[in-house]
Amino acid sequence: MKARIKWLEDACFQGETSSGHAIIMDGPPELGGANRGARPMETLLIGMGGCTAFDVVSILRKGRQTINDCVVEIDAQRATEVPKVFTHIHLKYIVSGENLQDAKVKRAVELSAEKYCSATIMLRAAVEITHSYEVVQATA
Repeated sequence: MKARIKWLEDACFQGETSSGHAIIMDGPPELGGANRGARPMETLLIGMGGCTAFDVVSILRKGRQTINDCVVEIDAQRATEVPKVFTHIHLKYIVSGENLQDAKVKRAVELSAEKYCSATIMLRAAVEITHSYEVVQATA
């Protein structure tokens, strides 16, 4: 896997992936940016959220659960001093579907956190990461 970051101007950068996709990252005005894109640390959180959501949906589908939606809300705290690393990250999974089994959703979240999500497992070495989940039963 490869990626390339290109400086565009001021505090704005374009990240390009080896799969052919690009994202814009920019800083806030007080740091020379123009707020044209997500902050780099925000993209780190989005990447982790996408990785674990992918796992949870895949595990639940394999478990023959009917899923209508899966949202991961991430709340992260950072150190106040440089380097402003993440000190705690909480992921809340909100999974909705028809006749979803609570135990299967719980197990999918646990499997992602403990075995499958490379991003979560990598960050867990340096950051306290916690999880919660909510099952929303859809009505037919």
